[in-house]
Amino acid sequence: MLAVLLGAAAAFFALLDGWHLLRMGLAALRAGLVRPAPRALLQEHRFESRVLPADLDLLLHMSNARYPREADLARCAHLARCGLLGAVRALGARLVLAASCCRYRRPLRLPERFAVRSRLLGWDARAFVAEQRFVRARDGFVCAVLLARLHVEGASPAQAVARLCGRQVESPELPEEVQHWMKYNEASSRKLRAESGLQTESKSQ
Repeated sequence: MLAVLLGAAAAFFALLDGWHLLRMGLAALRAGLVRPAPRALLQEHRFESRVLPADLDLLLHMSNARYPREADLARCAHLARCGLLGAVRALGARLVLAASCCRYRRPLRLPERFAVRSRLLGWDARAFVAEQRFVRARDGFVCAVLLARLHVEGASPAQAVARLCGRQVESPELPEEVQHWMKYNEASSRKLRAESGLQTESKSQ
């Protein structure tokens, strides 16, 4: 029995991204179960973390690839904390990351502590938009900013918000720079559809 458990554990970490999956589950559990959700949809959530040796690149900074991973964990905790994750699931829907953009300002180094400060900026007919700031603990400097667009598959953001709040709620106006980013995404989608012929096919149907 012990050999089976050890083999399963070895396969979990060798074949899957084991530590990331464990941290994701623990982050959602801690945010959604251990701490009572305040049901404040637009409230900021802090996710504390630290730069570890496995996070470093050849320049001994936190690797660029680690920022989206930490943002993923912080976003999961945030959505569980504010209750939105539960509201989406109650509708039989799911949240899917459709786009993200990260701007790097200063490096994080071993073993610096930092917080990922996540908040929802608003939503449209299809998706929520979240901002996540990587804030260095020692001086409060914002080292990176990540934007994420989360599509709601099987429902709409308005339905999820109404389920959570018990009433219809209008989205706040999105900041100007976020609107520019969303317009870029839309233009990119139109271009790719045109290149692949999907736009022509959809019109002919």
